[in-house]
Amino acid sequence: MTSPLEPKTIQKLVDVYPSFALLAGMQLDLFTPLKAGPMRPEQIANAIGVDVVKLKPLLYALVAAELLTVEGDCFSNTDEANHFLVRGSPFYMGGVHPLYADLWDAALQTAESIRTGQPQAKHDYTEMPREALETFYQGLHPGALATGNSLVKDYGLSSCQRLLDVGGGSGGVAIAAVKACPHIQATVIDVSNVTPITQCFVTEAGVSDRVEVITGNVVETPIHGSFDAVVLKSFIQVLSPNDAQRALKHINATMAPGGVIYILGIGILDNSRISPRGAVITNTIFINIYDEGQAYTEDEYHDWITGAGFVGFKRDTLPDGLGIITAQKPT
Repeated sequence: MTSPLEPKTIQKLVDVYPSFALLAGMQLDLFTPLKAGPMRPEQIANAIGVDVVKLKPLLYALVAAELLTVEGDCFSNTDEANHFLVRGSPFYMGGVHPLYADLWDAALQTAESIRTGQPQAKHDYTEMPREALETFYQGLHPGALATGNSLVKDYGLSSCQRLLDVGGGSGGVAIAAVKACPHIQATVIDVSNVTPITQCFVTEAGVSDRVEVITGNVVETPIHGSFDAVVLKSFIQVLSPNDAQRALKHINATMAPGGVIYILGIGILDNSRISPRGAVITNTIFINIYDEGQAYTEDEYHDWITGAGFVGFKRDTLPDGLGIITAQKPT
């Protein structure tokens, strides 16, 4: 029997293997030696210390994925691979592969998380092993640095004096902000299992005198201090609606009049819940890693933020595609 339809959408969605080829290439760092020019498989294998027989299928898969080219028996990076996947490039993205691996592995658990009602790849930052946390935040750090620079350049963070980075993880937002603006003093707050890792990033960046790392939980209690800017990157999406409301009220209590709150992340949906596409799709990963957290709609954010006493609610999109919401504590 001939079907009147073709499974075009299904076939397109099943084609995930180029993504896995990219991940393997990043994990092996095979793009970096190719910066020098075309190489034979044996040369690439020798440069990265692997068996050429197993490597060759991946090289051809990366050609099919349009990240390598091949001429005769020599492989080369595409311009895009040279720009983003060669270690040492100012635009290097290869270091985020642990994050991709973690999230993609979590996505494979979606049906079971729904079936059981429990996240099957739960991210409990209070209990995750040190090594797992370090790997996770290494993957997030480049994006956090980029966010900090974007907030300074385009969203007025350069005018603040006292910055609080809530759930800051690697501290990348604060590190980027103080490096760009010598007048900013920053505080990063996170749970006790994370802050030793945060301190390592801050120390390595050479900004320990301008970035303080403290332990605390803004869901439970306000933070001592008076901050004129507070950043919550990928934080509200971790919380239940009730905890989100509590956290925002506590944050308001610790802010100076006229201070600005910045809420960023992929977890910001249109009220239709079907866009932006990245937030909708990523919400299926949140099912697997959070007990109650998920992507929330613009209206939900608006209600929580205004209910916490903020005014001037605005929503925008950063160059990297992350959603951003800003609001202000009344003067």
